[in-house]
Amino acid sequence: MSLNICEIFYSLQGESTYSGLPCIFIRLSGCNLRCSWCDTTYAWNGGKKMTIEEILQEICNFPCSLVEITGGEPLLQEESIELMKVLHQQKYRILLETNGTQSLQNIPDYVVKIVDVKCPSSGFSESFLLENLKYLKPADELKFVLASHEDYVFALNFIKDNSLEDRILLFSPVTNLLTSETLAKWMLKDGVPAHLQLQLHKLLQLA
Repeated sequence: MSLNICEIFYSLQGESTYSGLPCIFIRLSGCNLRCSWCDTTYAWNGGKKMTIEEILQEICNFPCSLVEITGGEPLLQEESIELMKVLHQQKYRILLETNGTQSLQNIPDYVVKIVDVKCPSSGFSESFLLENLKYLKPADELKFVLASHEDYVFALNFIKDNSLEDRILLFSPVTNLLTSETLAKWMLKDGVPAHLQLQLHKLLQLA
């Protein structure tokens, strides 16, 4: 069994409530979206085939037990579920970053899901699979990447319309399009129950 892998690397987790923790990233190739502000366009295509055993052999070189499976869109590859199961057997803590367009129904409960809700500036604000909301566990997180006030209002409405105020919510500004200071002021003014995310790995120039 093999997966199409874009890259495997070791860095600090920078875009969730796990931000700041050392983490091994397994980035799968291929994505079904083409977001206007995407910062990983190199993962849309290409990659190399690796067996799960080869993946395990590579990640065991890092002094870390936290692994994030990301993309691209990792759930486009059905074998990603098997990878999660094997990583769990090997005692890794597992994060999954997904764009919200693929069903989360078969994701094991021990995997923490970080699920994007695409806003208008991405060009794919209708892409979120609403049935995925019922598959979220208390530890799972919803992420909104924001490039404008329109995106901000969209996020607030999505949260309100789906009664998500008690969920773990992440608001992340798009670099060079929306300043963190501006977003912070909006959030404070409206009392938004979300975490402001600043892509720590980029601030530290780790990736």
